[in-house]
Amino acid sequence: MSPDSAAPFDPVAIRGILLDIEGTTTPVAFVYDVLFPFARAHMRSFLEAHAAEPEIRAEIEALRREHGADSAKPEAQQPWGDSPAYQVEAAAGYALWLMDRDRKSTPLKSLQGRIWEAGYRSGELRGQVYPDVPPALARWKQQSRCVAIFSSGSVQAQKLLFRHSEAGDLTRFIDAYFDTTTGPKQEPQSYRRIAEALALKPPSILFISDVAAELEAARAAGMQTLLSVRSSAKPLCGARYPAIHSFHAVLS
Repeated sequence: MSPDSAAPFDPVAIRGILLDIEGTTTPVAFVYDVLFPFARAHMRSFLEAHAAEPEIRAEIEALRREHGADSAKPEAQQPWGDSPAYQVEAAAGYALWLMDRDRKSTPLKSLQGRIWEAGYRSGELRGQVYPDVPPALARWKQQSRCVAIFSSGSVQAQKLLFRHSEAGDLTRFIDAYFDTTTGPKQEPQSYRRIAEALALKPPSILFISDVAAELEAARAAGMQTLLSVRSSAKPLCGARYPAIHSFHAVLS
């Protein structure tokens, strides 16, 4: 199948569209060159300002438990410490350590989402999406198809990106959001859980992502798949993963 040609499935059978974010709806550069540096720059001050709040204390405790598991590995971390002040220091340092390794840590993603929320509210951040995304979301909604997001970023971060996008509030087109609390993106069971949550059969869901391993997991769960190839520098995967360069021809 050539890029952006007709889909290799019956469009009538597709009742739901499940979308990745990075490299699919949103430029990868926005995540790595804007969002991640913003979270890194504000991590320590955010924890210092909010460490007394129950939800943030819970996130710090979750990081402490994860830190304990990492401390047994060859690349050991510094001791966590017991004093409240040092726990904030340790949590901030460990969060940055996780970011350096692009770890899909649930408490880290939650804290990043909270930091980004402050940035979106202040106007320092505006969500970026590809130009073809807003009209596609509107088209699928008009077709009465369910639209959902599955990203390693927290549900909160997903909603913020689409609510505060440069194209306006796009959340009115999105029915559901899923993150790593549902399961890893490269495990078929995660996609089965999503299908169940959407009350749809897996074959009636079209999953679009730029990561072949995620498409493999979704396909193993029974979903239809399309490979998002936003950069001409990225090689196509051939017929196994039909590829698109935009959403223009997807269920149009």
